[in-house]
Parts: sequence; C-alpha cells; structure tokens
Amino acid sequence: MGTKLEEVKHKGVDVIIALDVSNSMKAEDIKPNRLERSKQAIARLIDKLQGDRIGLIVFAGEAYVQLPITTDYGAAKLFLGSIDSDIVPTQGTAIGKAIDLAIESFAGSDSNKHNKSVIVITDGENHEDDAIEAAKEAYEKNITVHTIGMGSINGSPIPVFYNGMRTGFMQDQNGQTVMTKLDENNLQQIAEAGHGKFIRATTSDDGLGIIMKEINAMQKNEFGSKMFTDYADQFQYFIALALLLLLIEFIISEKRSKWIDALNLFGQKK
Repeated sequence: MGTKLEEVKHKGVDVIIALDVSNSMKAEDIKPNRLERSKQAIARLIDKLQGDRIGLIVFAGEAYVQLPITTDYGAAKLFLGSIDSDIVPTQGTAIGKAIDLAIESFAGSDSNKHNKSVIVITDGENHEDDAIEAAKEAYEKNITVHTIGMGSINGSPIPVFYNGMRTGFMQDQNGQTVMTKLDENNLQQIAEAGHGKFIRATTSDDGLGIIMKEINAMQKNEFGSKMFTDYADQFQYFIALALLLLLIEFIISEKRSKWIDALNLFGQKK
C-alpha cells in the first residue's frame, strides 16, 4: 500500500554538463549533427555513472538549468531527450555564463573537496563573455572545468529548417552562407584555466572516455538522497489478522460442536 521515502547513501562526484544549444550546433560536420552527437555522448556518460550526481545546463546567449544535480539517471535521460536548439530564446554562445551558473548550482556541495566537475560541450565560438576567467574562478572553488569541442576546424554551414524540412543554409546580411568553425584554441585555454582536459570530438570518438577517467580519479564524496521506493510492505498485518481469525474460528467451531451434541437435535439415542 502506498510508497515510502528512504534516504539512500551514495559515494561519488558531482558532474554538471553544460551543453551548447545555439544554432551553430546544428552544423553537420559531425554526424548526424553537433547537437545530436553531443546528446548521444551524454546519454552514454549517464549509463557509466555509478553513484555520481549529474546536472544539465543548456546555453546559447543565456544559460539555464535544465536539470538540477540528481542521482536520478532516468530523469536525466528524460530531460536530455527534450533538449533542442529552440529551447533557449537568446542566440549566441555564452560559455562564461554557463560556467558561472554551474558554480551556483554546486552550492551546498562540500567546497573543500575536489569532487566537482563541469563538462562544457560546445563548438567554442564564444562571443558573449570571458569564459577563461569564469573557468579560473571555478577552479578556485575546487571545480574542474573540462571542454569537449564539437565541430571541424574547416567549418560547416548551418542548416535552416521549416516544418522539419531543410530549406537551405543560414546567411549573413550580405547573403553569404555562414560558416561555423570549431574554436579549438579558445576551448584549450578554458580547459587549462579550469585545470581540466580539452578533447576534440569526432564522429567516431566523442572524447568522453578520457573525461570519465579524470572524473573517476577524483576524490569521492558521500552524500544521502531521498528516494521514493515502490509499495511499502503491509502484508504482516494481514497475516496477523488471518491467524487471529483462524484461532477464533477454531475455538468457536469446537464449542459449537459440543453444543450441537448436547442439544441432540435429531433425537439420536446415545
């Protein structure tokens, strides 16, 4: 009957993934495109987590918490599946804002231990803020910042879709096709400032294997989380009631048998 709330103890690290959802992440130089490839990589990372907590941040011109830090990996995959480039209204690539929001999201975690990581997945074309300073600030608060670069150095056009159908490629004010390139140098500097790793992803290798090794080597922290479990056991009460009723029935049936014999309803001679 009903459910019960239990505190489950975990031992692991806190990981926040900051995913770029700007229009440039629709480029198809990494198949099927940068954004979908990133989501596939994150889903595989979630499958490898064991006791670690994970959070999701999406960003373009602004950054938003898509999923607060949790051990509910099923919820993480559910929220991951709903991510698309149109969920952030302001276009751009504000990596610094995403890192700042990640720092805020770690509030409540043990700030004295190096058991927190931010993984920024982006093409690195940062036009909005100083992401390198944000990464330095993160490391000062014992948060390691890793970066994964999605895209090619040569660049790729950005597809434009209407009602699910590609209608062409994005153009600038002069009618020229916009080419989006991976800013590898910027992502390397952000990772260095955050004392993390920079990985350049490809269609065959998303680089998360190397990042996971870094995460697994970090100092683990023990924490508890409240979780609902399936139906709380109530069977023992019904067994006790059933045994009591059986006992009463046995006593009553014995007395009833003696009464019937005493009445001699059928006139039988004894």
